[in-house]
Amino acid sequence: MFSRRNAQSPSGRRGVADDWLRALPGEKTELFTEVVSRWECTFAMMSVALDGSLSARTSGRVVSARQQVSIAAELLTRLSVSLVSFCEALSARGRRIERLPAVEPLNPAFFRGDLGRSASSWNGLLHRVLFPSRSRFFHKLRILSDTIERLEQEFYAAARDLVTGFAMRPADCWKRLDNLHYDFNTCLREAEVLFKSFLRALPADQLPSLAADLDAPATPKRLRLRPRLSDAAL
Repeated sequence: MFSRRNAQSPSGRRGVADDWLRALPGEKTELFTEVVSRWECTFAMMSVALDGSLSARTSGRVVSARQQVSIAAELLTRLSVSLVSFCEALSARGRRIERLPAVEPLNPAFFRGDLGRSASSWNGLLHRVLFPSRSRFFHKLRILSDTIERLEQEFYAAARDLVTGFAMRPADCWKRLDNLHYDFNTCLREAEVLFKSFLRALPADQLPSLAADLDAPATPKRLRLRPRLSDAAL
């Protein structure tokens, strides 16, 4: 997400770590807290549902495991839609302001799965060749948004196979869900860092417009999974 060496650039421009550590002005703090709290609440509920499904599976409660993983998938979809909309809002708003915050590329070491590692490696490669900081900012937003969406799609697909009883290798699906949850959490933290840095750079007169963009309801794109009520192995 960021490193201490970037707290202050040679040019004197503040870096990512400094943006994260310093407090925001009052109204910006309120918006940051409100939006991040919504994200954290949904992610916490999703994590509880996933933990519940894993525990139910371990104790042989197949129907309960399927019900819980269905809930986890729907909550992750809801959060994914919100985060992708957030990235789109920052991208649109960023084109209207002169000075954008510094960003650091995604770190492959913070991901477990190939999807996250590949995306972060690509982000790191282009980060080194995109000299203007504006290009780096927009590229990271695109990579982050795409990674969030693809992680959610993989999670939903694995959950669907378990819920419908069509998983060829159920144990692999459960392991994949755990790893995807971990990598999605990494993306969530990256979004929070980007958000705080962006708020610091955002002119105060544009704050109400950004708040309205982020407050717009995001409609889930999938129907609720319907668990099979059978005792087939998970």
